[in-house]
Amino acid sequence: MLDVRRLRLLRELAIRGTLAEVAAALNQSPSSVSQQLTQLEKEVGVALLRKSGRRVQLTPEAEILVEHTTAVLERLELAESDLAASLESATGVVRIAVFQSAALALMPGALTLLAHEHPQLRVEMTQREPETALYETWARDFDIVIAEQYPGHAAPRYPELDKVELTTDGLRLAVPPAGLRGSRATDTAVTLADMAGAAWVMEPRGAASRHWAEQACRRAGFEPDVRFETADLQAQIRLIESGNAVGLMPDLVWTGRGTTAQLITLEGAPQRTIFTSVRRASARRPAILACRDALARTASKQAAARVSV
Repeated sequence: MLDVRRLRLLRELAIRGTLAEVAAALNQSPSSVSQQLTQLEKEVGVALLRKSGRRVQLTPEAEILVEHTTAVLERLELAESDLAASLESATGVVRIAVFQSAALALMPGALTLLAHEHPQLRVEMTQREPETALYETWARDFDIVIAEQYPGHAAPRYPELDKVELTTDGLRLAVPPAGLRGSRATDTAVTLADMAGAAWVMEPRGAASRHWAEQACRRAGFEPDVRFETADLQAQIRLIESGNAVGLMPDLVWTGRGTTAQLITLEGAPQRTIFTSVRRASARRPAILACRDALARTASKQAAARVSV
């Protein structure tokens, strides 16, 4: 009988690429991981790893084992989920990966609901960029990911993950208050094309929001002058409200707060979609269902409270 724990190490190596990364992910030492994989090779009687410079590569036989290990782990997770569902109580630990604006707007209300309705449930939250978090949820680093999808920019898909829409979120042009440096607002409607000469703030390259924002500007006939790059949306807001930049902002960032910035609806009223994903094998866990329910109720409440422009 093959050892499932050692098989999991082999799969982790296929996912993460190095013994050091496997060790860090599983809180083990690299030497311990190496020893266990060596023992697995003895158990199966074939070579599973070969050296490639300072790294190791999986042999074709190892790839076969990884494929079967994925199926075994998924089946075991499904068994745990079915067992938990039979108890009808939300307990244990749920690890949630979430991007910044959702963490600010959705998580406080959802956590309050969960603390009141499911006091035995422990929720751990980590801020992650959505595309990275989807991968890490597939890799079993998280149980739930709150992710986003911008118009014309499909989020990565993993067959083991489901996708449940949580809410939609308007995307608007945010410009400084009238009269401040950088503001071009007049009594007539401001368009995206009017911002061709403005200083822009955007997220760093590689983010879905950055790709969408650049494409929106190009469709409006100009290349944006991105002078400020930051993944911190609160910093973006301060730059806009102080008159130093303009930006394309999601409505969710204004939840629970006012703003002196002028928010202008874009042509076509574009929206991003916010969704949750979990591994299908764990979707029936009461703890997962409770978290998704709390998030959905919070999103519904917040949608009605967003700034009206």
